Amino acid sequence: METVTRASLIEQIYQQVGLSRKESSVLLEDVLETVMQALERGESVKISGFGTFSVRKKGQRCGRNPKTGEEVPILPRSVLVFRSSQLLRGEVNHEETEPGVEYDD
Repeated sequence: METVTRASLIEQIYQQVGLSRKESSVLLEDVLETVMQALERGESVKISGFGTFSVRKKGQRCGRNPKTGEEVPILPRSVLVFRSSQLLRGEVNHEETEPGVEYDD
């Protein structure tokens, strides 16, 4: 199984769009930077047909050290959440979708 990397995405943009490799790199970095900045501001990022990235706040809670059994506080934090669209889930599961039907996810 291969891993999709920045370099492989840049190569795909280069081959499919026809930009130079340098322009493809700048384009990808700009898109990723825009997504990161939106998430840092606490905004959701919805990519139609792909999914939604959002930041969820988790409050403080008690955890337990598995070695000692001692209770330790887990501090409040933000976690990144990705919810895939129905279309993406269907593609991953090789399901047929009805033509002309649009999904809101």
